[in-house]
Amino acid sequence: MSSPFEESDGSYRVLRNDEEQYSVWPASVDVPAGWQIALNNANRQDCLAFIEDNWPDMRPRSLRSAMAPTTGAHSGTES
Repeated sequence: MSSPFEESDGSYRVLRNDEEQYSVWPASVDVPAGWQIALNNANRQDCLAFIEDNWPDMRPRSLRSAMAPTTGAHSGTES
């Protein structure tokens, strides 16, 4: 028996979680809690291309936010 996660000609989804992380998921398998469908019923290559185009920074959203420069920070120079 083959795994639905490895079918080259299967139908897949791209899922996205609250941390804006993506996953390729078989269309025949229920979407797990905490994930939403970002792309539905596509072949595996189209799913991978979608992820490539939409997930340029693989860090979780919370980490990106924590590391983002703050606005209005004091520059250290005085007039």
